[in-house]
Amino acid sequence: MNARAILIAGSVMMTGACASAPAPDIATPVPVLPASYVFAPEADTNAALVSLLPFEDAAFDRLAAQALASSPSLAEAAARVEQARAGAARAGAERLPTIGADGSVTGTRTNPGAFGANLPPGVAFDSERVAYAANVTARWDLDLFGRLKAQERAAIARIDAADASARAVKIALLAEIAASVIDWRTLQAREAALRDDLASAEALARLAGVRERAGIAPGFDRVRAEGSASSSLSRLAALESERARIIGRLVTLAAQGGASVRSALAQGQAGQELPVAPRTLPSALLLNRPDVLAAAATLAAEDAELAATARKRFPVISLSGAIGLLAFGIGDLFNDESLVGSLAAGIAGPLLDFGRIQAEIDGVAAEKKAAFEAYRGTAYTALGEAETAYGLVASADNEAQTAFAEAESLRRAARLANTRYKSGLADFLTVLEARRAADSSGERAALALGRAKRARVLLWQALGGSGIS
Repeated sequence: MNARAILIAGSVMMTGACASAPAPDIATPVPVLPASYVFAPEADTNAALVSLLPFEDAAFDRLAAQALASSPSLAEAAARVEQARAGAARAGAERLPTIGADGSVTGTRTNPGAFGANLPPGVAFDSERVAYAANVTARWDLDLFGRLKAQERAAIARIDAADASARAVKIALLAEIAASVIDWRTLQAREAALRDDLASAEALARLAGVRERAGIAPGFDRVRAEGSASSSLSRLAALESERARIIGRLVTLAAQGGASVRSALAQGQAGQELPVAPRTLPSALLLNRPDVLAAAATLAAEDAELAATARKRFPVISLSGAIGLLAFGIGDLFNDESLVGSLAAGIAGPLLDFGRIQAEIDGVAAEKKAAFEAYRGTAYTALGEAETAYGLVASADNEAQTAFAEAESLRRAARLANTRYKSGLADFLTVLEARRAADSSGERAALALGRAKRARVLLWQALGGSGIS
């Protein structure tokens, strides 16, 4: 086929491709979020989001640093980012020429009878020959219609998605470590409150014993007081299983041994202050939440994949060439006559594929629609989690305030009843009931404070976990 015929065929294919239907236009508007949160603080506190984490606790600082240095989940996420970067580098390299080199030594032997038995006088046929060759080859697919460029855009978007997912892993890891450290400090506060209850119950039992031996109170009063002390002891024993669970969880999160975790927990102490929740806008979730950013990057990648797939309708134009040396004697390899070369141009494209490319386009378009709905779903999931976290902070603060007021009131009532009992102004049953009411109030207050601190960690995570490097 001559050059004119090739040009005509190429023009036909290009015209047919350009006349094909374009890629489907799929609208992907940014989700419209409300102007404010229902449970957010009314006043702008100007508080930093990172202040919601327990950085005042040395145990959290140490365990967080250990986790960031050696966590397998973080290392896996980093490897996913490297994988995405390698894919983008490969996609970019596809747009450049491919240059190669080769060398060969080829020996051939031909049967002289293949050319007839009687050759003209003076004509000889060499039936054995050895050829020596060395070549440099090049091939380049001209990306005139942008298919390879679209594939590179998709690969770059997947880097963004992998990077955002890695940040989400980091945020989740730090949030779980913070929650576990808070649970440990809450456990210590509960233990201290229960030991106070135990000491009060034992003192009451001793007082009842003295009055029993003096003959001014029945032995039943001492038995009931000892029963109250036993109740405090059983609750103290139940804390051991929670202590083991927290240490085991931190071993997994920080990738450290149990002794190292226990040593870290022994360093710090609980803070009593509750940091103020910052006021933010729901629209900030679209910029700060790593899962939302990952979903947006995935949507961008699917959009680029759709563009690349649609460009499969267009022909592929390629250039190729080779230059090298070919000789039939090793000493002649570098002679001027041994220089050989070739240059070629090709065009290939679909004429009749019976709907194969269109079906592929439809499939990728459906993937883009799914990615868009996943993006919307992630955005509204983030909105719901942030709204819930703000609500939990408000309710937990109210619960903690009420629990501490209740504990103080009940302890004061117990002290007053005990004083009246010693003065003979109240019976033992009144003292015991006041003591039972006061028991566990300190533990309930500690639990309420722990929930308030945990709610702040949840809010930090829900708002995107900003403030960390």
